[in-house]
Amino acid sequence: MVVQRYGRPPGRGSGVFAVTAVLVGSLVGTGTVSGCAAAEDSKPLGDPALAVRNAADALTKAGTSKASTSMEMAAGGTRVTIRGEGGYDFRRRTGRLQVVLPKDAAGASEHRPITELLTPGALYMKNRGAGVPADKWVRVDTTTLDDGNLVTGGATDPAAAAELLRGARQVTYLGQVDLAGVKVGHYRGVADIARAARVASPQLRGALAAAAKGFTDDSVPFDAYLDGEGRLRKVRHQFSFSNQGRTVAVASTTLLYGFGVRVEVTLPDRRDIYTGRIEA
Repeated sequence: MVVQRYGRPPGRGSGVFAVTAVLVGSLVGTGTVSGCAAAEDSKPLGDPALAVRNAADALTKAGTSKASTSMEMAAGGTRVTIRGEGGYDFRRRTGRLQVVLPKDAAGASEHRPITELLTPGALYMKNRGAGVPADKWVRVDTTTLDDGNLVTGGATDPAAAAELLRGARQVTYLGQVDLAGVKVGHYRGVADIARAARVASPQLRGALAAAAKGFTDDSVPFDAYLDGEGRLRKVRHQFSFSNQGRTVAVASTTLLYGFGVRVEVTLPDRRDIYTGRIEA
């Protein structure tokens, strides 16, 4: 169940607030899953491509789940990892994550965990830093982002991760593997962002359409793991883009478990949303 409390509609956001943009700038300049078990093993679900494309529908049927995310970025020989934990409602397309940025070279944490609220068409972030008051939220319109929030927030929206698989092609079934005590089927292929955007659920269509235009190459290699009910349990996407003349490789992993848990999302009131200048 998702509890949403909407304030008055806030103004449009901007991609300049992106968490990942700050980390990518620094790069260029310088899973255990618990809490769930499947009653049945995963077996081949017919045509591999069709099984993967239907994973988003299986998640909608499941309703809610816990989510763990990991985003690894590499550029110029430097690698950082951003991790997130939370829950997601696949029917309402809303979720809440606590995103932890990497520690500095001395091992000290430079930033408080960022709270992210994921909603259709918008990303809300608290503890964003970069001049934003600690008690304020930043709102980003995900339909204006070049990546459609596939990498901007430091965590791929779980629904977007699943919807991207609607554009799957060249899919191969690699057999069963064990994922935290659950037998899942391992599928490997390539997702076409533009194709996914055309057939995506209405709530995610705008963000994926933006990503299809923003990425130089909209072919995204993936590894997906489905359980016996066709639900996506794990997916790893490999993105790449150019930043200040350098190629940045991003591997985004989403783990889903604990299906049916209570997920609460309370959106901030308009007066709690920061509209001032964001520091670079």
